[in-house]
Amino acid sequence: MTVHFIGAGPGAADLITVRGRDLIARCPVCLHAGSLVAPEILGWCPPGARIVDTAPLDLDAIVAECAAAHAAGQDVARLHSGDLSIWSALAEQTRRLEQAGIPYTVTPGVPSFAAAAAVLGRELTVPGLAQSVVLTRTSGRASAMPERETLAAFAATGATLALHLSIHVIEQVVSELVPFYGVDCPTAVVFRATWPDERILIATLATIATRVAAAGLERTALILVGPALAPRDFRESALYSADYDRRFRPNGGTVAGGQAGERS
Repeated sequence: MTVHFIGAGPGAADLITVRGRDLIARCPVCLHAGSLVAPEILGWCPPGARIVDTAPLDLDAIVAECAAAHAAGQDVARLHSGDLSIWSALAEQTRRLEQAGIPYTVTPGVPSFAAAAAVLGRELTVPGLAQSVVLTRTSGRASAMPERETLAAFAATGATLALHLSIHVIEQVVSELVPFYGVDCPTAVVFRATWPDERILIATLATIATRVAAAGLERTALILVGPALAPRDFRESALYSADYDRRFRPNGGTVAGGQAGERS
């Protein structure tokens, strides 16, 4: 018996991985994160599967479900939204499973920041503008931020910021970022990326808070900030330059047969 932690993706059911879908289809028990997981995904559960919404459960109750399945020799599909590597409560669950001697696996999913970038049609790292992406959040009731992890510290780098779980304090976010990025810095808010009710707000740091208030967005939205969101005058990378000599495209792109190779 194994508990399979599965990143269910940002919303749209077809953005789950093939591995994740196949695991769901063979697990007789499915624990899912309520409204954060597309209901279509639950349709892949086998007939007669025990399907449990974990939204109203505490950690003890969730682990108890896993322990009961373990005792019955039944695999569990444990579905979380987005990807399990960030803000998924994976660490606290796997610690409990390890203490109980219950095996588990982890299957990654499409994270919300990647989905937001996709619906915006943007690359978050653009030559000369930003080569780093900071995934962060503001303090909340469930978890405070470590003292050294401040918006000011991250903003000082000029990186593209992807702020999760912070839409409810958008005015605070703006006030802390303006000194570093300026009022005209491109900013976007993506609400429920890839869901049918997806909404996109494109603005600047000076105007985004007003736009968010007018739209009535209070949760399930990602804030993206940085010059890479509106790239105009930037240099092209050397990757596809005609005179860039590299392993698969030596001598400035001329190889046997006259064709240039792609990056492996």
